[in-house]
Amino acid sequence: TGEFAYLRPDERRRIAEIASKHINGRAGFMVQTSAINTADAIEFSKHAEGFGADCLLILPPYFEGPNSDGVYYHYEKIAKAIKIPIMVYNIPASSNIDIKPTFFKRLMEIDNIQYIKDSTGDLVRIQELLAVCGDKAGIFNGGDPIAFFSLLAGCPGCVWGATNAMPKESVELYNLVVSGKLVEARDLWKRMFPSNFFFWTHVYNAAVKAATNLSGRKVGPCRKPVQPLTSSEMAELKKALKPLGI
Repeated sequence: TGEFAYLRPDERRRIAEIASKHINGRAGFMVQTSAINTADAIEFSKHAEGFGADCLLILPPYFEGPNSDGVYYHYEKIAKAIKIPIMVYNIPASSNIDIKPTFFKRLMEIDNIQYIKDSTGDLVRIQELLAVCGDKAGIFNGGDPIAFFSLLAGCPGCVWGATNAMPKESVELYNLVVSGKLVEARDLWKRMFPSNFFFWTHVYNAAVKAATNLSGRKVGPCRKPVQPLTSSEMAELKKALKPLGI
């Protein structure tokens, strides 16, 4: 989500513009356009679409949120304002709203709703989504510690913060799974898991940014008030990254 909660509206728009120019059609371009109120979400979504976004990643209203009818209204109004697909972002630990499989099936009645990123970290939930909606929508995993197993279960991919620190390994893991080389994929995942588990059990953005910095891709610290990792946490992270040669 690009630390969007800590960015000013003009910064969010500028990031989308810079990303669009950098990607320049070389890959799929998805922009996160969440907002608490529907009007702001529509504004961010229209802007992203205008700069070439192929898809939008959108949370339900995430503070003192509405009931399910209000969540449906939110997505429906955004979808009617744009023409590109939407990926629903389910992370109930942060939004306090859980997009359960039966409700996501209802959301799929909206033409643009084509994908979901489920960040519950629950493999049972992932499999339920695949069983209920997987033939009609793309079910993407957003839980770092179950990335390997979600691919095995049938997810077409992961929307995954850890890839910032380990892009080569992430692509290799995906390629090994889809080519059926599961023993090699499992062995790679064993090396990837310690750092992915670290991210999941610490302040997420701070941990991922620290790992990305350590990997040689300098992205700096998080926007305040998010604090950097402590010295003991950094030592723990370095140990977790060691199997990857970082």
